[in-house]
Amino acid sequence: MCGRFTQERPVSELAEIFGAEPLAAELGQRYNVAPTDEVSVVVQREDRRAIANYRWGLIPHWAESSKVGSRMFNARAETITSSPAFRAAFRRRRCIVPVDSFYEWRREGTLCQPFRIVAGDGRPLALAGLWAGWRDPETGDIRRTFTIVTTRASEQIATLHDRMPVILPPDVWPVWLDPSEAERGELHALLHPSDPVLTVTPVSRLVNSVRNDGPSLIVPLA
Repeated sequence: MCGRFTQERPVSELAEIFGAEPLAAELGQRYNVAPTDEVSVVVQREDRRAIANYRWGLIPHWAESSKVGSRMFNARAETITSSPAFRAAFRRRRCIVPVDSFYEWRREGTLCQPFRIVAGDGRPLALAGLWAGWRDPETGDIRRTFTIVTTRASEQIATLHDRMPVILPPDVWPVWLDPSEAERGELHALLHPSDPVLTVTPVSRLVNSVRNDGPSLIVPLA
């Protein structure tokens, strides 16, 4: 699964890395992003790619309440085409969630020890995401939300958890972001455990509470 991550880079830098327009407001450096938070994502509509701020936790267009979004922060790759919540977004509304690292936990006795997972080359990880627009029936406002696609864990991550986010290499970014309805087989081929060089380090258990934030959360434990 993927339930917490960091976004440390400014929008301008993300725009340069992903070849996108910096249309999102700066959210600042964040070291403990959780579901329901606003997040900078990469989206594309026709020939325009942009950095935008969407809320984490997908709200399907047919949902009666926004509360459903708090449970829709991950989408399983294996059921993505059959799930009523995600299948429409998978066809035409895909995004990239750029993160500097994500967290996973391992139970050690009675404690849950968090680990930080980063790219070995220091570049951001491009996580596969889906997005949706939902009209608030009370205000008429359109809320744009997203979810992160997960798959079975790679051998390295399996020591912590049996699931991991789908990490997209740069050469498939155009295919994933293309808003046209691509072949399902072509898209499904991207949803496997990738094997980039990752660094996994234990960090402070302060990460366990969403109330905590700051660079001290990513300092490796001795």
